[in-house]
Amino acid sequence: MTDENDDCFDRLWTPHRMAYIKGEGKPSGPRAQDGCPFCDISAVDDRSGLVVTRGKAMYVILNKYPYNSGHLMVIPFRHVADYTDLDSEEVTEMGELTQQAMRTVREVLGPHGFNLGINQGQIAGAGIAAHLHQHIVPRWGGDSNFMPVIARTKTIPEMLDDTRERLAAAWKTVG
Repeated sequence: MTDENDDCFDRLWTPHRMAYIKGEGKPSGPRAQDGCPFCDISAVDDRSGLVVTRGKAMYVILNKYPYNSGHLMVIPFRHVADYTDLDSEEVTEMGELTQQAMRTVREVLGPHGFNLGINQGQIAGAGIAAHLHQHIVPRWGGDSNFMPVIARTKTIPEMLDDTRERLAAAWKTVG
């Protein structure tokens, strides 16, 4: 007797991703009080929020659903959706934190390169379009393999808490 799922494919179960797929934790509207997870993260302790460091107007966190190990985001404390709505001090701090993030990730994880970017609006790929955030994604030669293409699965070799601890510890020592 053949099992109905016996199609010769192995399964890699990732039930924790269902929250992301269902959109859990996404705001119900454009305002901070509409359940913005980035506004919520800024109010919790660093470990719980995966916060690596906090600046005056921005903070840096590990992405909860990373493309690669060390995938960081620079996020304004202020609930703002559009890059053009940042004031000059916020733009400056976002740039400085991005530079420091790259230095720190290079020191701790040794990537071969980076993807930097802001997905401006839902149609442009922003998962949480209501609150601006810049991605800093470390890249290594060969880090894009068959898993995402064939199995729609990313393999992340280190737990987020461990990566956050290493990056937070190195943040102040890396110039």
